[in-house]
Amino acid sequence: MKRFFVGLIFLIFGLSSNAYSEEPMRLPVDPAPLVIITGTGKISYDVEVAKTPQQNESGLMYRTDFPANRAMLFVFPEKRIVTMWMANTPLPLDMLFLDENGIIESITQNTIPYSTKIVSSHVFAAFTIEVNAGDVQKNRIKVGDRVFHPAICGGCKVD
Repeated sequence: MKRFFVGLIFLIFGLSSNAYSEEPMRLPVDPAPLVIITGTGKISYDVEVAKTPQQNESGLMYRTDFPANRAMLFVFPEKRIVTMWMANTPLPLDMLFLDENGIIESITQNTIPYSTKIVSSHVFAAFTIEVNAGDVQKNRIKVGDRVFHPAICGGCKVD
């Protein structure tokens, strides 16, 4: 019986430590680029797509590197007010919140690394995109711009 409880305690703490691992999640780069159509042209990113609740929760936590032309796309099961935070995230980011059609509805720029302050979409969103801080300003990305990627719009094509 004692062996059973020791094993159970080990299992519980072992699973807990994996759930809160300080190892960064590294998703593969999707073969299809993520494209944002702005008032000044097209911006293309190599994209990592977070589709599962665990991937959405981990995001870019513990990542100390994120290439300049990279984005992370978060796919949510339903449209909702999205809340995120920067706890355990050492990189400053810009966040784009999109509706179900890929239209940017809200933007948060220059998030503060390691902050536990909630970052809210303030509007219902079906997707979130994280890019390196400064990309929104540099590329003149605005609310109302459209984003294309198969995870957002299926087989859509950019003209």
